[in-house]
Parts: sequence; C-alpha cells; structure tokens
Amino acid sequence: MARVSVEYQDNIARVTLTRGDKMNALDKAMIEAIVSAGQEVAASDARAVVLSGEGKSFCAGLDMASFGALAAGGDNNWIMERTHEDANLFQEVALVWRRVKVPVIAAIQGAAYGGGLQLALGADIRIAAPAAKFSVMEMKWGLIPDMGGMVLLPHLMRSDALRQMTYTARPVDANQALTWGLVTSISEDPLTEALALAEEIAGKSPSAIRAAKRLIDIAESHGRQDVLLAESAEQGKLIGGAEQMEVIAANLQGRAPIFK
Repeated sequence: MARVSVEYQDNIARVTLTRGDKMNALDKAMIEAIVSAGQEVAASDARAVVLSGEGKSFCAGLDMASFGALAAGGDNNWIMERTHEDANLFQEVALVWRRVKVPVIAAIQGAAYGGGLQLALGADIRIAAPAAKFSVMEMKWGLIPDMGGMVLLPHLMRSDALRQMTYTARPVDANQALTWGLVTSISEDPLTEALALAEEIAGKSPSAIRAAKRLIDIAESHGRQDVLLAESAEQGKLIGGAEQMEVIAANLQGRAPIFK
C-alpha cells in the first residue's frame, strides 16, 4: 500500500502521509516512503512544501508491532550505518526536510508522538490544531529519541523543558508546545493555513528564499565569522540578479512579481 502521496500545484509540493487508519504510524515501508518523498521534492522545482497526515493524527510515532521483530533480532549494527550523508535511514525521516532547499511547513492535528514529532521537527514551520498533542515518547518504550530529534530540539526548546519531555514521555498540548517553541502557531485549520503560507512564500523570489534557508541553517550551526561571510556571499549572488530586479520592478509597478 502507498504510504505517502506527493502532489504539485502552483509551485507548492503537498506531501501527505496516507496511513490514516493507523494514525500514520511509522513502519519501515512508511519510513522509506517519507525519505523518498523528501528526495523527490528536493529535486523538484517546488518553491514551498506542505507536509501533513491524513485522518485524525499527523503521526503517532513508530508502529511498535512492526518494529518488535527488528528489536528481537539482536543485531543493532544497522543503527550506526550512515546511509544518508551524516544520518541513518531513521534519522533521515526528519533531516531530509532540512535538506530540501525550500521552506517546509508541517500542518499538525491529533498526535505528533515520538518519531512523528521528530518528523514534524524537520519542517521549517509547524502549524498545530488546538487539540494537537506532542510527546517525546521514546522513554515510554525504554528508548531515547534517535530520529534526528536531538539535532533539532535544542534549537527550539529550553534545556529544562526538553529534559522534562524526554525523561517523562508525557504528552503536552498545543498551547504548551507553543510556549516551549515546538510549534510556530496554532490554527483551527492548520492545513488551510499551511497552504496559504506556502502560497505566500511561493510568491517570493525563489533564489532569495533558497538563500535565506541556507543562511539560517548556517546561522544555527556556525560561529560569528562564518555567518557574516555567508551573509555577504549569499547577498552578493542576489543583488542585481534577474529575480531581484523583477521584485524591484513589481514593487514599483504595484503588481505581483513573475518568476520564470
């Protein structure tokens, strides 16, 4: 069965988890499908991406029934294999969206637990329904988050809040998630809002948007000197370019810019 659908419209890629009857729980087929979808979108001409899950929940985390057999096998050497640059397959579920060169917006309803939360963390922006729930769930199963969460969470949360969520596995509601930095905003209709935001972003200069995402990634992981140099390098490539000149012309003429 298909686990993920990818659709393109108006320069926006819509990526949907399609295992709604299982709360979009992650079995190996779905993990592979998510990574494949991220790679496809990264190679496309999309200017923004909306990531969502069908049904009642965004993603309830690992399908423990599917992965019980994997744990029972006793050979955990695969965990250390770097199959996707600096990550293994499981970590790439989240990190592939950071490798996508344009903004990714996650629309979250219901549960975003464990691996599902880490998948959402791979997005640039997260819009949650008021009733959404979030959990670093792994401790419930005697595990630690290992799908890229510890690369992404410390950039979003205070250390004490992160530690509490990790140590207890307790779910938190959307308001608490917003306070702690796990989500960007709360909306009664997160998918509609995500699509509207993607449309707004897709109307900006594609080269400037991509440069901005690269620059933010550098700013979050490098020192002052590298960031200042990156600012200058990215700006130097944009100033006077065809897209920047079109933005100027459109602003002066009171119209929307048109990018080829």
